[in-house]
Amino acid sequence: MQTTFTPEQLAIPAIARSNEILRTCVHCGFCTATCPTYQVLGDELDSPRGRIYLIKDMLENSRTPDAKTVGHIDRCLSCLSCMSTCPSGVNYMHLVDHAREYIEQNYRRPLSERLLRRVLAAILPYPRRFRLALLGAKLGRPFRKLIPDARLRAMLEMAPQHIPAPSRNDDPQVFPAAEPRVKRVALLIGCAQRALNTDINDATIRLLRRHGCEVVIPKGVGCCGALTHHMGRTDDSHAAAAANIRALTAEIETGELDAVVINTSGCGTTVKDYGHMFEGDPLEADAKRVSALAKDISEVMASLGLKDATHAPALRVGYHAACSLQHGQQIKSAPKELLKAAGFTVLEPKNSHLCCGSAGTYNLMQPAISGELKARKVATLEALAPQVISAGNIGCMMQIGSGTGVPVVHTAELLDWATGGPQPQALRGLV
Repeated sequence: MQTTFTPEQLAIPAIARSNEILRTCVHCGFCTATCPTYQVLGDELDSPRGRIYLIKDMLENSRTPDAKTVGHIDRCLSCLSCMSTCPSGVNYMHLVDHAREYIEQNYRRPLSERLLRRVLAAILPYPRRFRLALLGAKLGRPFRKLIPDARLRAMLEMAPQHIPAPSRNDDPQVFPAAEPRVKRVALLIGCAQRALNTDINDATIRLLRRHGCEVVIPKGVGCCGALTHHMGRTDDSHAAAAANIRALTAEIETGELDAVVINTSGCGTTVKDYGHMFEGDPLEADAKRVSALAKDISEVMASLGLKDATHAPALRVGYHAACSLQHGQQIKSAPKELLKAAGFTVLEPKNSHLCCGSAGTYNLMQPAISGELKARKVATLEALAPQVISAGNIGCMMQIGSGTGVPVVHTAELLDWATGGPQPQALRGLV
């Protein structure tokens, strides 16, 4: 794609990077075939190729974003399916992230949108605040049909029936390896996951310890910054990321680490991109060290190999491939191979490359499109007649779980069960 940025514009690092990305696009349109929003809406401007044109025009002309452009970019899920499909290697992730930052800095949203985005940014990355909000939403859930705003209804509907108490396993500490130590790893404990489902971190810690890992919960780790990063709120996202970088760097320098383990794939995609996020920043070198160590739990377990995976029944498992795992991190086979090695029958749904509609805060800000994608994903999973659905991302688990009666659990919970851990809470009394 030809671009016409001025030398003055190209002196800005973010513009220079977007110019490089735009020039790799050859207009082929392969991305439209795998874009969820184009599948639902059928509008070229709601496809990656269409959004690329809009972003190019906005950035080249230093234009104040208009409502139409903002609407099309807001409707992007950042599922990154287009990046798996693109034959030219267009880094759409960096381009749309820059566009969102530009919009946040140059566009004044309607008051209701500004308030909603501020509330989400102020609550979701903070487990204590989020837990309190969930309790309030649970109380208001019976009255959700009386609320005219679809986004507020979506917030109430997201509240789970059971809100777990905080887990002490998330406190800064060191869990010794149960077997002779082969690795020393840090676990990124996350933010929203700690309020929604504490079983995931608990299962991850047990699984790693059982396979010879000393597991460190560093002081100061928390939200990776992804939730606010994809809202274009760079100051908020970089502050959260910087806190993690400092905490993990301190752990690297005092005790060495073989990996930074992440069990929420949306976080993993962001942490692996810290090096780019902090390019030109004093934290760049440390950010790159952390990114280089970042591993999804499935990557770590694939390198270790499962031991004594004979403790769970051979259930039919419908495997949902989270977009941030299969497209963002290009991890496609490891979770399925691990589940098979644990004795489960792994089933994959039709159109497994398409998003479930969760996408961080997308299901709260774009409930109509999100709901359509959820219905499609649930239908393809239920067509497999699974006894359980497995996923590697808490957002996907909540999204799919709200649309089906089939229990949804994290892949790490199933692997923990198969290798000697407790039966996942969601399966008790069902299998």
